[in-house]
Amino acid sequence: MKKIGFLSFGHWADHPAYQTRTASDTLLQSIDLAVAAEEIGLDGAYFRVHHFAAQLGSPFPLLAAIGAKTKKIEIGTGVIDMRYENPLYMVEDAGAADLISGGRLQLGISRGSPEQVIDGWRYFGYEPEEGDTDADMGRKKGLAFLEKLDGVGFAEPNPYPMFPNPPGLLRLEPYSKGLRDRIWWGAASNATAVWAAENGMHLQSSTLKFDESGKPFHIQQAEQIRLYKEAWKKAGHQREPRVSVSRSIFALVNEKDRLYFGRDANSTDKLGYIESDKRAIFGKSYAGEPDKLIKELEADEAIKEADTLLLTIPNTLGVEYNVHVLSSILKYVAPGLGWR
Repeated sequence: MKKIGFLSFGHWADHPAYQTRTASDTLLQSIDLAVAAEEIGLDGAYFRVHHFAAQLGSPFPLLAAIGAKTKKIEIGTGVIDMRYENPLYMVEDAGAADLISGGRLQLGISRGSPEQVIDGWRYFGYEPEEGDTDADMGRKKGLAFLEKLDGVGFAEPNPYPMFPNPPGLLRLEPYSKGLRDRIWWGAASNATAVWAAENGMHLQSSTLKFDESGKPFHIQQAEQIRLYKEAWKKAGHQREPRVSVSRSIFALVNEKDRLYFGRDANSTDKLGYIESDKRAIFGKSYAGEPDKLIKELEADEAIKEADTLLLTIPNTLGVEYNVHVLSSILKYVAPGLGWR
């Protein structure tokens, strides 16, 4: 058994082939897709977060809206770039959205990836401390976020408050119990995966990672996951770790599927640079008839190591077609792999 969710990049553009022409289209369709995904039996609705782009930015209004309209599905991010965040304000936003959903948030955070503008976090008013890189700043903010999610008081109360205070130091409100245990870190390297385990965060590993051995993508990712699990066990955490991997998987069951994704049937891993000094390996897409997909996915070592699979979706093609894409995986592929 494996949890299966979707991961949406939330694109929109005034393009004749898009069903998402505006930000409003994308936001409202994201809610509708999460509701439909729950109805067909999917386990999670996850969203990417990018700034200065025609994509989903601030995630908490969307997560809260989905939480209010669904009952069971996990609701998450993959990932929030912590370089742009005020960790304390984020604790309040996340706590509110989690309470609205009844404790279903699964928040993926990270130190960030290359963005649309140079040092975009500077426009948000943030600067690394002297001697730190922007990556250091992102990790420090991530740890500050985790610390405040514990709900321990830290702020000195005003002796003359507007409203009566409880005794002792004050914490941020609203506090959502258990949210601290549902934070994931998006790791592109083996070392960062180990760091995430040491700090008690679940692991999100996407369709790319830094090329650290020259081996095929799924082998490198599986090795990263095993290192993470070893580090989690060594750290002595008393709860079970979770690991998600992202994949582009399309079952070709009709002519529209073949038109859109038939070209991906012979996809291979690719190498490139997402940072000037770090070579990355990008995992291949999977597309084919269900029987062919089952055989190919059986050989994916990283999917075997993960408990959660996030299916990247073409959100610009609209809710109806994406429900078809997800339903095809659940109906024709997942049972043959023992995921359902």
